[in-house]
Amino acid sequence: MDKNTIWAIVLSTLVIIASYLILPKFFPGLNPAMGRQAAQTQTEENTELSEPQELDLSAMEENAAVFAEVDDAETEASEDESQPALVEQQYTIKTDKVEVVFTNKGGDIISYKLLDHKDMDTNDFVQLSDNVNSKNRTLSLAFGKSDAKIVDEIFNTEVNDKSITFTKTMNVSGKKTTLRKVYTFMDGEYVFKLDVLIHTADSTGLDIGGTAYTIRTSPQIGPHYDPKQNRYERREFIAYNGQKYKKIMLSSGQFKEYDKDFIWNGIAGKYFVELMIPSAPEKIRTAYYSSNVEVNNYANAQAMMERNAFSGSDISDTYYMYFGPRNDKDLKRYNIAENNGWNLGGKKVSQALQTSGWLNWLEKILKFVLELLNKLIHNWGVSIIIMTIILKVIMFPISKKQSLSSLKMQELQPKMKAIQEKYKNDQQKLQQETSKLYQQAGYNPASGCLPMVFQFLVLFAMYNLFNNYFEFRGAMFIPGWIPDLSTGDIVKTFNFNIPLLGNQLRILPVIYVATQLLSGKITQYGQTNAPGQSQATMKFMMYGMPLMFFFLFYNAPSGLLLYWLTSNVLQIFQQLIINKMMKEKRTEKDAGAAKVQKTLPPKGKRK
Repeated sequence: MDKNTIWAIVLSTLVIIASYLILPKFFPGLNPAMGRQAAQTQTEENTELSEPQELDLSAMEENAAVFAEVDDAETEASEDESQPALVEQQYTIKTDKVEVVFTNKGGDIISYKLLDHKDMDTNDFVQLSDNVNSKNRTLSLAFGKSDAKIVDEIFNTEVNDKSITFTKTMNVSGKKTTLRKVYTFMDGEYVFKLDVLIHTADSTGLDIGGTAYTIRTSPQIGPHYDPKQNRYERREFIAYNGQKYKKIMLSSGQFKEYDKDFIWNGIAGKYFVELMIPSAPEKIRTAYYSSNVEVNNYANAQAMMERNAFSGSDISDTYYMYFGPRNDKDLKRYNIAENNGWNLGGKKVSQALQTSGWLNWLEKILKFVLELLNKLIHNWGVSIIIMTIILKVIMFPISKKQSLSSLKMQELQPKMKAIQEKYKNDQQKLQQETSKLYQQAGYNPASGCLPMVFQFLVLFAMYNLFNNYFEFRGAMFIPGWIPDLSTGDIVKTFNFNIPLLGNQLRILPVIYVATQLLSGKITQYGQTNAPGQSQATMKFMMYGMPLMFFFLFYNAPSGLLLYWLTSNVLQIFQQLIINKMMKEKRTEKDAGAAKVQKTLPPKGKRK
């Protein structure tokens, strides 16, 4: 070792000893073990409810003061060894609509119950914070992108009557960062507000791969269901950009980016929904939807939003969260600011409703009639039956016309067959002669198709209405048999599963299939059997389709099956009337043909 190196070591040792022994005697306020405190600049990104407004300097100063107080408090606590360590605790906030349980670990929600809505399976309130675990909680925050681990540290907590604040200072990407989450609730509202405030020790802000943090919905929303048995329940990722509504059905094992613009997004079930509505959607980098974790055969269904990276020392982001029923009455309140306590408007939140798409207008008419009937009858099951009768009466002329058109087509079949045989090698001539035959007989091929199209449209709208109608939840039709029109009827529950059916014995699907078979048999009675493949197809339609429907609709909602069952019974009586009319028409035509035959001279004497 050379002389210079030895002198360097000796001098360095003396400097270190002097700094610890000599300097404190002359400068008692100086602690060489502490680094210089970085100068803190405070800039505020202020987000408001609707249109951009001027910066609220008083709010910025208030946030800065709060962050300063928290920093001081945490510094004093760390220096005072007598201060007790923070432990995990739970806190509850309750309104007339919801009961929410928080944990100070991450400042997250671990239970969110809707006090106006019962879970029929558990006899408890509907739980919208389901599948919560130590790695994934409701409205948990992760610094960085959506695949980053959630913040799992214990926060300082302050609880007021309808609000709760969680605050924690930690190291994020090598810099001292204070995170503050403030939840605010109101009576009478399914919307609550979440403010996310972040303060960093310097003006460089947070930039973790272009993202500051990720916020998420519940890992799963309730009520709990078995996706392998209940095919009529589902989970969807939904988003709206101000003009177009997007719905993506979720299946197990998904984790995908939603790279389109949106002003809100969330996760929806059949009857309940969680929406995240950022007050400044332009600050959101992208969204993800996930169902890649399964717990007890129950896949997660979660939406996530990545917030853009930011510069400066402070940000304040506001999110409005709708956690509640997926029905028109509650959602449409948040379309207009004057109709809700948050003055939330212009977001078209009611787009989150289940609709029939372009047939939504027809569904609204049917819903209006159904609700009008229920106001008079006070039983949704009876209202379904009466509305089905009304629809069948209205559509009877269409069904009659379709049947008569079918009869006309049967009469033309021999002539059609002769034309097809004669011009089988000349398609142009075949079309001309066929059209000429139709004109002479006064038959319009579209007359048989249009009634079927109209009936199909009504059937589709009715299916969506009865399969998703929120008011059917818990609506009793017949006590002891059909206590809930939103689920299948239950006669007996087994301790084992029947393949394709589940563990419950239901009678309504059996009655439905029986009426379907009888209706098909009566419809085919008296009609001319088509030869070859057509006859095989008709048999499949008559016997095979009802059998398929039995397995497909075994777990269908009782309200939907009640509509189809009533429709089948009415179809049987309607078809008996039509068959009688068609029989009279045939008899009349046969009598007319016989009369004409009698007036003709014998074949040998005809010129």
